[in-house]
Parts: sequence; C-alpha cells; structure tokens
Amino acid sequence: MITVRNLSVTLDRTPILHDVDTTVPAGQMTALVGPNGAGKSTLLAAIGRLTAADAGTIEIGDKNISDFAPRDLALRLAIMRQDTHVAPRLTVRDLVGFGRYPHSHGRMTQQDHNIVDDIIARMELTEFTDRFLDTLSGGQRQRALIAMTLAQGTDIVLLDEPLNNLDLVHARRVMKIAREEVEKGKTVILVLHDLTVAGSYADHVIAMKNGTVAAQGPVDDVINEPVLTDLYDTPVQVIDANGHKIVVTV
Repeated sequence: MITVRNLSVTLDRTPILHDVDTTVPAGQMTALVGPNGAGKSTLLAAIGRLTAADAGTIEIGDKNISDFAPRDLALRLAIMRQDTHVAPRLTVRDLVGFGRYPHSHGRMTQQDHNIVDDIIARMELTEFTDRFLDTLSGGQRQRALIAMTLAQGTDIVLLDEPLNNLDLVHARRVMKIAREEVEKGKTVILVLHDLTVAGSYADHVIAMKNGTVAAQGPVDDVINEPVLTDLYDTPVQVIDANGHKIVVTV
C-alpha cells in the first residue's frame, strides 16, 4: 500500500499539489484521472521520489520514501515519466537493458538478457530490437520506454500517460500487459486521460482537480456521471456496454 498524507508540492513558485491525502491499494491497478493541470503527473513523480514535497509524507508500506536508499527504491519502484529523454542512437535492446541496471550494475547476466528479451517480445518489439530509437515511430519509442520500465522488475510500476502516441491496437496491448503485471501481484499506477480505458481496466481510481483529490475509490465510485460531470465541468454520460464503461461528453 502507498499512503500519501497532506502532500503539497510547489514547482517554479507555483503551487501544484495542495494537502493531498490518498491511498493506493497494493496489488491493484490505480488510474489517476482528471483535467489538464490537475496535478496527476506531479503526484506520480512525487510518489516516485522524482519531485520533492514542500510538506507531507509518502509511505510505501510503513516506510517513508525518503528513508529508502536509491538502489533499494529502484528495486522496489519503477517510473516512466512523460518527459523521459533518452539518447537517440541507443537501440531498443540497449534502452530496455537499462531497466536491469539496479540488478546488474551494467554487468548483465543471462537472466537479465532473458528478462529483456521477454518484455521486448511482450511489447511486440522483437523486430525492432537492434533498431536505433531515432528510426522508430513515436508509438514504437513509447512502447520501448514502457518495456524498459517493466524490465526493472519492481513490485510497484508508475506509468505517466503510457498510451501517448499509441494506436488502438497497441494501447489495448499495453493495458493488457499492465493487467498481467497486476495479476502477478504488482501495484500499477497510471495517469490516464481516456476515461473509458480507466473504467475498463482499473481497479481503483483517484480523480484530481485543482491540485487535490476530488474523488477516489473503486471504479464505480468515480467513473460515474455525477462525479465526472463535476470533475470536468461538462456534462458526461457513462454507458455500460457488456460490463465496460464507455464515457462520452454530451
């Protein structure tokens, strides 16, 4: 379980998060949703210890994230940010291999290579294994970044807008892989703008607005018309189609 208490974050003298209190259930998929500028990515970065808090605490289990040594945290938690920058002349294999660094320290074993090959295959990137990143499409690079994050082999996986640049087929593939990780007992947190995807795949939803938590809980408690209409300040309709929630504006 990840517990966030009274978290406040200021970036470039601009308050982004204000007294955020929330809990992320262990072993489930949690979707962070909300309008642009709500603070979703900042909250994810704070949980990943990539953004410093002005006030408040974040705990993994009963341990404050500030008490983890860097390597220990890297063995427990992996994060993919929206603005991840990588050298363009890396191959897909090189990039995904970086995910094993907390385990291998640059001296990969056969087990590390097997893990890299497996996640490349699961992400349907095998044919691009030896291609340089700057020869790939935006969606192919996005899948390679997700593969690197999953190759880290952590119990907690944080993905910031993982569906960016992905077509319909590969977006579905990424979400199925995320669910497979949850079924292995992992905790997955994703920032999502597609509420239909959030309603179809997530177990738990945290809805943010104006730098704080507006609603949270199981999918049915958040992905519904009253909550979403208030969250986005626009009329929203939620249609149940064979157990999947389809969210549209009206």
